[in-house]
Amino acid sequence: MKTALVTGGSRGIGSATCKALSTNHKVVIGYSNSKEEAKKLEESINSNGGNAMSVKIDISDKNSINIAFEEIEESYGIVEVLVNNAGITRDNILPRMKDSEWDDVIQTNLTGSYLTTQRAIKNMMKNKWGRIIFISSVVGISGNQGQSNYAASKAGLIGLAKSVSKEMGARNITSNVIAPGYIETDMTSFLSEENKEIIIEQLSIKRIGKPEDISNVVSFLCSEESEYITGQVISVDGGLSV
Repeated sequence: MKTALVTGGSRGIGSATCKALSTNHKVVIGYSNSKEEAKKLEESINSNGGNAMSVKIDISDKNSINIAFEEIEESYGIVEVLVNNAGITRDNILPRMKDSEWDDVIQTNLTGSYLTTQRAIKNMMKNKWGRIIFISSVVGISGNQGQSNYAASKAGLIGLAKSVSKEMGARNITSNVIAPGYIETDMTSFLSEENKEIIIEQLSIKRIGKPEDISNVVSFLCSEESEYITGQVISVDGGLSV
């Protein structure tokens, strides 16, 4: 079994992805603060016949990344599948945005994915095989009011992923992006029922997305069957961006 690391793996899209990959991967649940949730997910996967471990990893800190990867390599071997899912929001309109709100989001969402990818890719190159998935957002394509920092970070992931695909394709390493729309996670839990109805009206598929809608696509992109797909941005948004 290949080893898959999912950052931000304890909740939402990350949790669903860990569950989906656990059917044919050794899964590493990367978490920053949600240790209890990560441990519960680890126990659930293992009790259902999977092979999972949880690892604390602050993707905004290069030292934390190195420590986490060393722990993974000691227990499971090299990371062959990397799902860059961890991310934060610090919403504000641009005239009122604090430098710290900009810096925190860019450092975590964009620089963090650069650091984890750089750490994983060296062993993938030696192994001549790898799958890298970046979880971006539809706002990285369209922009969004009050989210210039978040949109910029998610747009940056698209450029990063496409560049990696060009650099690494000859080594059988693919790099792709999934751009979710509105998905039922902690990041959308603040939406009122009225706002949800307004959003649903804009969608071709008349419901808010589920984490599993994303994890199903991640599973495919991590498989051998996806070996000829790289540098792509796949919107999973119920038709929002049509």
